[in-house]
This record gives sequence, structure tokens and C-alpha cells, in this order.
Amino acid sequence: MPLIEVNHLHVKLQTHRGPAFAVRDLSFTLERGHTLGLVGESGCGKSITVMALMGLLPENAELTGSIRFDGEELIGKSDHQMCRIRGDRIGMIFQEPMTALNPVHTIGRQVAEPLRLHRRMDAVAARKEAIALLDRVGIPDAARRIDAYPHQFSGGQRQRITIAMALACGPDLLIADEPTTALDVTIQQQILELIKELVAERSMALMLISHDLGVIAQNVTRMMVMYGGVVVESGPTESVFARRAHPYTRGLFAARPSLLSKKGQRLVTIAGTVPELVDLPAGCPFAGRCAFTVAQCNESAPPPVQVAPAHEARCFRLNAVAAVDGAAGGQP
Repeated sequence: MPLIEVNHLHVKLQTHRGPAFAVRDLSFTLERGHTLGLVGESGCGKSITVMALMGLLPENAELTGSIRFDGEELIGKSDHQMCRIRGDRIGMIFQEPMTALNPVHTIGRQVAEPLRLHRRMDAVAARKEAIALLDRVGIPDAARRIDAYPHQFSGGQRQRITIAMALACGPDLLIADEPTTALDVTIQQQILELIKELVAERSMALMLISHDLGVIAQNVTRMMVMYGGVVVESGPTESVFARRAHPYTRGLFAARPSLLSKKGQRLVTIAGTVPELVDLPAGCPFAGRCAFTVAQCNESAPPPVQVAPAHEARCFRLNAVAAVDGAAGGQP
């Protein structure tokens, strides 16, 4: 049985302009010990997806479909019931550690909190375990610095502290929401290596959210490409990188800088701008920005089509896209 099984998930948010479908018809599974990446532009639905899994959506959000965690349905659970799962069986590393950490509490208190809540440890035992966790994630002289405050640490160290918090109770699923966005390249690599090592060590499932294709390539075995709340392409990471079946996926890859690019050469960009969620077409969310758009694309949502083993893409014109040698960003 999969650890996570999501079927036909829809998330509707109420805005001042009307309802906005932030996630549309999302389905996937994730086994224990496996890794899954979510990639796409800002606002494509990556973070909303994991917030739905965590039960952290706004009060006005409407969910339909199914989210099963270890066979247990999560949609419909009360916040009190979800609190028993969050921080215990599902851990999350947030994008910005300074907003994830409480500035008025010591790091020791914050790392120890899930141990006291979920493991019912007393203060002495929780403190001892917090020191061990901080030491494990690479905080130097953890026993001495456990009573320090978040502002007394560097950005990379603060992110290590949030990792310690997420791992405190030994979760079955670890969600990392762009955990290295605010870090320089060297620290970024250290944090990613640490996450990879801890996931393997504890046999956790990992969901990694990133807009960085290089990070996805190096850290997950399966990936989903999202746009406008829809998974437009999904499959084994190696296969998606090799085939790039959907025009949007090709656009993301074409926009990356290359070592072979000449000085002053402009990067290829995807035409148009990302539409507001309330303005998405009824059909393919990429319709209009994609140069392969035909009337059908605006009228109905394309079904998933298999392009390789376990590799699917949602596009009516996959044959036309594949026929264009070197197509990028939907540019024929």
C-alpha cells in the first residue's frame, strides 16, 4: 500500500475576484523510501499541494477528491486530528527559516516541542534529544548553543535547525518546500546532501518542491511538472529530462542558462505571462502561451497520455510537439 495516495484532488480558493482553482485533478502515489519532486514557476500550485497534504490551507479553501496517508483519509479531518499527524508522521521543512522559527523562543525549545507533544518526553529527555538532533544536522557545539535564539545563527544554520525540527519525531514523510532558496550555492549543496542522507538513513518518503531543475535532477527519482494547478507532465526524473514531452516542460528547460551560451546571449523565454488562477482557460492551463495552441486546447482539458513507461503528459498535440526538432517553450 502506498504511503501517500492522492486521487483527483481539487483545491478551490475564494478570492475577491471569485473562485480560483489552485489545484485541479491531481493524482499521484508515493511509496515509503521513495522520492518525488514538484517543479514549476511560482504560483503553479506546488506549495498549495503540500499545504493540502498538511491540512494547512486557508479556512475558505474547498477540497474535493481524496488524500490517503498510510490508508487513512485526511480530507475531512479536524485541525485537532491533523495536529496529531503534523510534526509526528509528516514533517515539513519550510522555504524561509526565519519565518518558520519563532524569534522569541530558543532553538532548543523549538526542536524539543514536537518531542514533548508527540512523544510525551519530559523536559530533560526532550532537551537531550534536541541536542542530539542539532548535532546530527551539523550545528557546531550544539550542547552550548541550544539556548541561543534564531537570530544568533547564520541562514544555513537556521535551515539546519528547521530540518532538526522536522525530523524530531522520525516522520514517515518529509516535505521540503524549496529548502535552499535563500542560501548560497555552497550551503545549498550541503543542505541537500544532508536531507538526502537523512532520508536514506531513516527510510523516509521525500517530497521536494523546487523551481531549480538541477536540484530536482540530483535529488529525486520521480517528478511532476505543474502549471496552473495542473500536473502537465510526470514520470521518472530521467525520462522527463530526456523526453520533455509537454511544451511547458520544454520551455522550462530552454530558459536555463547554459555553459555553452555566448556572452550577452539572451535566454529563451516562454511567451506571455502567467495568468491569474481566476483567469485560467477551461481547457489546458498553458493554452494561449503555447504556440501549439488550437481551439480544442481552450475548450477541454487534455487527458494524460503515456509517452514512455510510467511517463505521462497532458497535451492534445504531443505528436506535433515531438515533430519539431529542438522545440522550446512551445515555440515551433
